[in-house]
Amino acid sequence: MDIFDVLTLIGGLCLFLFGMNVMGQALERRAGNKLRGLLDKLTASKSAGFLTGLGITAIIQSSSATTVMVVGFVNSGLMTLKQAINVIMGANVGTTVTAWILSLSGIQSDSLVMELLKPSSFTPVLALVGIIFYMFCNSNDKKDTGTILLGFATLMFGMQTMSGAVAGLAEVPEFQNLFIMFKNPILGVAAGALLTAIIQSSSASVGILQALAVTGQVSYGAAIPIIMGQNIGTCVTAMLSSVGANKNAKRAAVVHLSFNVIGSAVWLGIFCIVKALLSPALLDMPASLFGIAVCHSAFNMLCTVLLMPMSGLLEKLANRIVPDALTLEVVPELDERLLATPSIALENCRNVTMDMAKTSFSALRESLSSLNLYSPELAKSVREKENKTDYYEDILGTYLVKLSGSHIGEADSTEAAKLLKVIGDFERISDHGLNILESAEEMDEKNLKFTSSAQAELSVLSSAVNEILDLTFEAFSTDDLDKATKAEALEEVIDGLKEQMRTRHILRLQRGECTIDAGFIWSDLLTNLERISDHCSNIAGCVLDTVKTDMSFHESLRDFRDYNDEYKSNFRNYAATYTLAAIK
Repeated sequence: MDIFDVLTLIGGLCLFLFGMNVMGQALERRAGNKLRGLLDKLTASKSAGFLTGLGITAIIQSSSATTVMVVGFVNSGLMTLKQAINVIMGANVGTTVTAWILSLSGIQSDSLVMELLKPSSFTPVLALVGIIFYMFCNSNDKKDTGTILLGFATLMFGMQTMSGAVAGLAEVPEFQNLFIMFKNPILGVAAGALLTAIIQSSSASVGILQALAVTGQVSYGAAIPIIMGQNIGTCVTAMLSSVGANKNAKRAAVVHLSFNVIGSAVWLGIFCIVKALLSPALLDMPASLFGIAVCHSAFNMLCTVLLMPMSGLLEKLANRIVPDALTLEVVPELDERLLATPSIALENCRNVTMDMAKTSFSALRESLSSLNLYSPELAKSVREKENKTDYYEDILGTYLVKLSGSHIGEADSTEAAKLLKVIGDFERISDHGLNILESAEEMDEKNLKFTSSAQAELSVLSSAVNEILDLTFEAFSTDDLDKATKAEALEEVIDGLKEQMRTRHILRLQRGECTIDAGFIWSDLLTNLERISDHCSNIAGCVLDTVKTDMSFHESLRDFRDYNDEYKSNFRNYAATYTLAAIK
């Protein structure tokens, strides 16, 4: 083996790792909705959690990525530690899929059918289809599909390149001695753990081991301890991701480490006993690509069989290692670890936006209540909720911008754009609620009262605003087009009510029924209530436009009001419902 073989080996390794990384990221994006669905199906049952972890890892081809996701889910409160333990066990089994795919390279047969199963036969076709999808299709989903195929072709080409480069090592005595040394189980475990910790992927390190196996110098006696060590090394990624997380997220990472360390220790002990007492001939036989895949799967399945019944003990161990803190922890609403899974991160953003909407609307309703019965406690509550919506807008805006910078699917991109638009409207609604509270405070301080006719008019307008808040929340939370259509119609009715009430106020001023000070407050209230309905209209409009995947709100709204019969019918109904009493 000369310097050129070494360079070829390095190049093949780089292509292999790059292809695996690109394919995994594209699979993650392409399967985003499936990942969200799998998470939604999580229950406390062991089998459901196990299958979820297995399924996600089989999709994205990385147990490290799955475990990092789990740490993020636990840190954000989307998953309990008990659920996380079962998912982690499933992830360890799911990661063995890669080794089975790579083992296809070892097929040896004169049969045409078997030859077609070899990656060297079908990979060029996949690469051709992938480059066509990637370069000539406009759909993000098709581009992601193309990236998956290109990533797979790249990793398989890297695998073949590595195998070809190391073929000459079969005759190198030093290489032979190296793997004779790795027959020492402790050294084998250490080597596997170190390699996997460096490249942070057990799937990739098993692939490298399979590439070296083509030399015929890797015996099963050396390969099995290395595989055990690889399971320990893959824990490094999760441990690093838990830095700065809350205690339960740290416990999830500790569970991952404990599971692999305990499983490896137990089965390594049994392996050493079998080797010493029985000395099976299999351990001295050269390991094949298929044999390594079998060993990888068998080891992970045996660890799961051993430790799944003891998942409660793993939880207690993690609680002991990471004890409860004396101080109260603040669980982050948005965890940047979830940016690794954009679909889940976006769902979390939507959940936080829902909390923001509830907080904003609650602040507004409390401020309307303060007009009738002001209290310092109510004022404090409104201000706290207004500050909370400001905070939500800051963190959501920053997080959504980061998320939009990721390569996300078309549907997710549209949803992110919608959330970016509506959070400003939710924040402004709470601002107007604070303005209404300040008007109530001024009336309380100056002992001002509206006339009975003004109070009746304000009651009509307040009822209309309360209804548009309900319609808007339902439209946003469930993407209900019917509620969004009704909110648009009611907003126009509120605009008309505001103008009527402004005109009636001027008449009362002219007749001396209303004071100048009360008149200023009245004008401010009308402005705030009308602008609240405008923001509700903006949110409803975003719901309508998202369905059409068209974020040009004002243009579509203009057409909607001119040509939609349902809108006109709703407008007539609300105009009849919210009418002001005749002027006496």
